[in-house]
Amino acid sequence: MDVTPIGLTLPGITHYRAEVNGTKLHYIAAGTRGSPVLLVHGFPETWWTFRKLIPLLAASHRVFAVDLRGFGDSDNEPGEYDSKTSAEDLHHLIEQLDVGPVHLTGQDISGATVFRLATTHPENVLSFTAIEMGLPGFGLEMLADITHGGAWHIGVLAAPGIPEMLLAGREREFLGQYAFPSMSATPGAITDTDIDEFVRTYSRPDGWRGAIGLYKSMLQEGHEIKTLADTHGLTVPVLAVGAGGGPFTLGTMSQATATEVSSVLLGGVGHYAAMEAPDELAKAILDFVGSVDAA
Repeated sequence: MDVTPIGLTLPGITHYRAEVNGTKLHYIAAGTRGSPVLLVHGFPETWWTFRKLIPLLAASHRVFAVDLRGFGDSDNEPGEYDSKTSAEDLHHLIEQLDVGPVHLTGQDISGATVFRLATTHPENVLSFTAIEMGLPGFGLEMLADITHGGAWHIGVLAAPGIPEMLLAGREREFLGQYAFPSMSATPGAITDTDIDEFVRTYSRPDGWRGAIGLYKSMLQEGHEIKTLADTHGLTVPVLAVGAGGGPFTLGTMSQATATEVSSVLLGGVGHYAAMEAPDELAKAILDFVGSVDAA
């Protein structure tokens, strides 16, 4: 059922909580017509990262954006927080809402989650859009190698007990002074209000639990993801959207699927494409899903 939003909201959207797979997921819905689009955030984000994109898509599609377990306003009780569990969460959510198959759109660290969903539950997925996304088993692990330009926070998040020691209580400093400034390229695109909303959710007790789970997965599941690609594979149309990461997303998806991959590269944009270039990203997604629907 619909619920009163705890944090920020937007005109024309409704907030819900759904009990699925042993947890409660917070998600929003917008739009009343057209094929369904499911938006899945990355790190250090929540559904709010799509705040500018949702109205653009909802004019012609039913749009859903979810907080993965352990993120945002979804539950973060003790339990499993790996990508396999999160993928099953999404499968059960789609089934419970009876909206499948969906145009599945994921970004960043949600890559393994949405890839698992698309390969193990193809009946749930109409198309697959990867935004600034890598996959374990296809080179994503190299981003943890600081000797070759990798990001230090990946190791911190994956190390037992370290995120709670170093990041809890310092959410504003980490998000506002490091994560968003260092990986964005569009001045003013990410506002103080945005930072406040992200800080609110990561500041919850055990607010890093979702991120910890997905980064631990990332460093351990390469063989599983590679096997899924080799044995199941993506059987739906795929769009790769690159921005700050350049052609990395296209390179990843070209290796991970045997189907033809469409691609868009958003020039002059940092990692957070949905906040930095919502109009360009919306056009890319709408053109892509429109062609899939027409076919």
